Amino acid sequence: MFLKQVKEKIDQVTDELKKVIVGQDEVIKQILVAILCDSNVLLEGYPGLGKTTMIKTLSDLMDLRFSRIQSTPDLMPSDITGTYVLEEEQGKRAFKFHKGPLFANIVLVDEINRATPKTQSALLEAMQERQVTIGNNTFRLEAPFFVLATQNPIEQEGTYPLPEAQTDRFLLKINVRYPSFEEEEKIVDIYTSSQKKIEIRKIFDSSEISIFQDYTREVPIARDLKKKVLKIIDKTRNYPNLIEYGASPRASIGLIMASKAHALIEGRNYVSRKDIENLAYPVLRHRVILNFEAERKGMTKDDAIKEIIKKS
Repeated sequence: MFLKQVKEKIDQVTDELKKVIVGQDEVIKQILVAILCDSNVLLEGYPGLGKTTMIKTLSDLMDLRFSRIQSTPDLMPSDITGTYVLEEEQGKRAFKFHKGPLFANIVLVDEINRATPKTQSALLEAMQERQVTIGNNTFRLEAPFFVLATQNPIEQEGTYPLPEAQTDRFLLKINVRYPSFEEEEKIVDIYTSSQKKIEIRKIFDSSEISIFQDYTREVPIARDLKKKVLKIIDKTRNYPNLIEYGASPRASIGLIMASKAHALIEGRNYVSRKDIENLAYPVLRHRVILNFEAERKGMTKDDAIKEIIKKS
């Protein structure tokens, strides 16, 4: 019963998103995978591809509080977590905590690699522990909580590349590509016509998201497919011809969970080999480091992952 319910809701979300976002079907699907897995996403793509619009629309569909952080080199940790402010009330002065933009359900961190390492590290606790610590006080973040960060693959001057510990907290790294000629024609028609503002209806709320996340964990995976996942991850650590540093056990957990979510979205109550192979790319592309020889040959991380899947 729950399989049909999840499939219907996800299809409705996708249909509503397509009113605003043309193309990017695979990107939408992978973001929904991360939400079903209660995890964070790193989006990499050129400016103007609709990343912000997509995430803001998604928060409206799910009736979630949305906030946006524009990363700059002068952004301080307190700018995103919040700070204590001295206030006067009824003649008495006291420090009162003012929450920052991290206190939302969906937090879009634009151009995260433009923030300094100190500010990037302030996100780490929120992403992993779902809490913020200010001084001696710890504040829990309201569930559900997702960080969707973007970074621009060009204009790397003045940026601070994310350290491995930070990127490992993202379940998926999604590449957002340019639309096709036909898709761009539709985009131009939508946003240059005199039509009224596109109305988006709420599909489900935060309590249903929690239920769907529980369903995701219940999707069974065959023992041989679980071993395939482990072989893929192990191969990233033992492939000296291509890989300098492989993926952590968090990648094994992430690939199995992402495959379960992908199966649900596809309307299946079991994980298939196709789920694993499709999700291996976004799960691993930010978790492996190519060696000099692979880079000299002009290989991309996706090329290396493809080779690893063949050998596993």
